[in-house]
Amino acid sequence: MDSENLKEKLFNKKKNGWINLDSKENENINKFAQNYINFLNEGKTEREIIKISTKIARENGFKSIEDFETLKKGDKVYFVNKGKSMYLAVIGENDISDGINIIGSHADSPRLDLKPNPLYEDTELAFLKTQYYGGIKRYQWTNVPLSIHGVISKTNGETIEVNIGEDDNDPIFTVPDLLIHLSKEQLKKTLDDGITGEDLNLLIGSIPFDDKTSESVKLNILNILNKKYGITEADFLSSELELVPSFKARSLGFDGGLIAGYGQDDKVCVFTSLSAMMKINNPKTTAVCIISDKEEIGSMGNTGMESNIFDTFIAEILNKMNINKPNLLDKVFCNSRMLSADVTSGINPLFPQVYERNNAARISYGLGLSKYTGGRGKSGSSDANAEFIAKIRKLFESNKIPYQITELGKIDAGGGATISYILANKGIDVIDCGVPVLSMHSPYEITSKFDVYCAYVAYTAFWQE
Repeated sequence: MDSENLKEKLFNKKKNGWINLDSKENENINKFAQNYINFLNEGKTEREIIKISTKIARENGFKSIEDFETLKKGDKVYFVNKGKSMYLAVIGENDISDGINIIGSHADSPRLDLKPNPLYEDTELAFLKTQYYGGIKRYQWTNVPLSIHGVISKTNGETIEVNIGEDDNDPIFTVPDLLIHLSKEQLKKTLDDGITGEDLNLLIGSIPFDDKTSESVKLNILNILNKKYGITEADFLSSELELVPSFKARSLGFDGGLIAGYGQDDKVCVFTSLSAMMKINNPKTTAVCIISDKEEIGSMGNTGMESNIFDTFIAEILNKMNINKPNLLDKVFCNSRMLSADVTSGINPLFPQVYERNNAARISYGLGLSKYTGGRGKSGSSDANAEFIAKIRKLFESNKIPYQITELGKIDAGGGATISYILANKGIDVIDCGVPVLSMHSPYEITSKFDVYCAYVAYTAFWQE
């Protein structure tokens, strides 16, 4: 055998996924991508994503688990946890004690949240104070158009939904940065220090109510809000209001091969896994889809994966199958498999110094499989075992699904975590499996339409095996 044929046999060669695609494959990819773009534009917060996902699930035959007295093979169920996380399942043919197949993503994304007492006036301008959520580069969130999403809960039991800045007739808001002409001292600071957390105050108004009272601009804003929503300043105390970029997700590039949009970490995996789940009927192994919350701040709280709510959902499935008994839940988990559907970093050639190219994801080369995440020295990682990785490789290769084994970046360049370690702690075999992203955690993240479609195909295959 000559050297070229031997290389073809032995080398682990990957290629750009767009090469040699036929017209039908291109059509499928672009149609799926447009549906995903619409999903991004319709749901920018975890509450909106869960609301949309519930609607999609019900339209595809899923029912709330509370609507079932008993469960049997083929039943499709879901449970919504406080409007911010969700679990879905299709009951399989096999004995559930032999394990379940789980795909888990998260609906929350980095953003700015309002502080409990946010409203103030300074120099006859009205502002809202914010607290950033998740890991962001703070300077990226100045001078971009922002919209306000969320809920305000009043003491009378009424909950008001807020969405201002998305419609073209709505006002938008922004965090004003310092002008370049007076930035001599600011520009001497590091990128991390140039804009502090307390600098991220949202400009929301400038017109006084009258000239007879102090804080007249603040009064005018409160008067507007009172007329529109029936709220007073005190109602901010029981609100969850999030500031997200108001610009739309769009195709990017002359060739239209990329998608630019806010919150693709991790809504790209929410959409692809949810879409795959809608295609699953009568699987051999019970299929479970997780859409979690709070991942960007450590998965804490009663809507994050660190809570026991997911365990309760699976236990309730066992109850309604009339098979539950002590330690069965633990046995189910120890026999289960999971794809932790979270994004990874694609190589950004403008900053090559932070990537180790042999182990970094390339845009349009397919799904990124990450054996471990965490920080330096694999700190905080579940570190998937070789036997499970081999099974996933076999699944993808037999279905001709492009994939690449990846790391987030160079060993000491930084790090990041997903929900994988939380499920691994239950005894589940887990590997991170998601779409490579450019400009992750920025207001405008970038993915490849090819990679997005690969995720959908891969997640479908995992549940159908």
